Amino acid sequence: MRAKIILEENELPENFININYYLKKFLGKLPDPPLNPETHKPVGAADLEAIFAKELIKQEATLKEVVGIPEEVRKKMSGYRPTPLFRAGSLEKILDTPAHIYYKYEGASPVGSHKMNTALVQAYYNRKQGIKTLITETGAGQWGSALSLACFYFGLKCLVFMVRISYDQKPYRKTVMNIYGAEVRPSPSATTEYGKLLLKDNKNHAGSLGIAISEALESVVKGREARYSLGSVLNHVLLHQTVIGQEAKKQMEKTGEYPDIIIGCCGGGSNFAGIAFPFLADGLKGERENTKFIAVEPESCPSLTHGAYRYDFGDSAQMTPLLKMKTLGSDFIPSPIHAGGLRYHGVAPQVAFLHEEGLIDSKTYGQPEVFKAAIIFARSEGIIPAPESAHAIKAAIDEAIRARDEGRKKVILFNLSGHGLLDLGGYEGYLAGHLK
Repeated sequence: MRAKIILEENELPENFININYYLKKFLGKLPDPPLNPETHKPVGAADLEAIFAKELIKQEATLKEVVGIPEEVRKKMSGYRPTPLFRAGSLEKILDTPAHIYYKYEGASPVGSHKMNTALVQAYYNRKQGIKTLITETGAGQWGSALSLACFYFGLKCLVFMVRISYDQKPYRKTVMNIYGAEVRPSPSATTEYGKLLLKDNKNHAGSLGIAISEALESVVKGREARYSLGSVLNHVLLHQTVIGQEAKKQMEKTGEYPDIIIGCCGGGSNFAGIAFPFLADGLKGERENTKFIAVEPESCPSLTHGAYRYDFGDSAQMTPLLKMKTLGSDFIPSPIHAGGLRYHGVAPQVAFLHEEGLIDSKTYGQPEVFKAAIIFARSEGIIPAPESAHAIKAAIDEAIRARDEGRKKVILFNLSGHGLLDLGGYEGYLAGHLK
């Protein structure tokens, strides 16, 4: 049986944790700043004000240790946070491991993933500034669903460009976004100049997150009262997700244990950062120096593991500032795997920096072995995980087996960042032996 560790509503974090504060204070250096692609000088606030809300731009560059969570946002969060932490006792028994396996379950949010944490903040600050419409991209649809609901809460219109392969694979994600009032377009679309260009060469183009970002940005530039909203990669997005790790730290304290290994799947990097950064802060302060952090990627899109550490565009049409990150190239089109949220050519600059400094590790897995691990987990713990989260499960299982083989107790914590109830097409394909 699984053991549930809960927090009371009054234990919901009041602040976000800023990893850049700890990097500067204890490591003595920071990730390289975004650059203007024309001047190759650091991007200033004025360069971004046509794209992002002003308060989010401030958060992007802040070096404060903590950033307060607006009370109106905390009230919305309190409807689903703090989320539960479970000890996977049944999984431990199946694996016959001395390891203690814990998972933070972000599928408890209204939209079934961790993405709601930053969506609420971004919608709030845009509404406060008087913005009428938010435009974004989404891979598998978790981020698009979260922003759609957050926009409804704060009275904003929402336009979502959904990567075409996921638009086709996961039609009910589109339905969810429509229910919350958003307009959803498959990307590449016939409604932007960049989309038309791509469809002219290939009318069945599978799309990518880089392409969808380009279409969203093109639409923002054309809209007078619209701003862009991003679900991963940038500093302010990772900042908002640290509520996950802060809660997990309190919950682990209740168990009397501290993680030896912390795991999260990694596409753009937001859910890995959410679980890892508050614990990484302990390591940077010298309080906990032996914790291992593992970011898990798909073999078909291993940006962190095999990408080059260099400046690159965040989108395919090369409209964004240049970001110093691990990248496979802004023109890279990943294979159409079911873990659509991990199909990004780059990774968050903060996560790339930590990897380059040797503070975190990475692993890659193929699609069939990830789904196999997901089914083992579903049959032991009862939760069907999203394909993205299943990458973290696979790594956790491997680490638990290693602990068994070595005869050593290990405390493993991973982020179960979303449920897979709208990803059953992928499971059906795996069970039928059709997944490549």
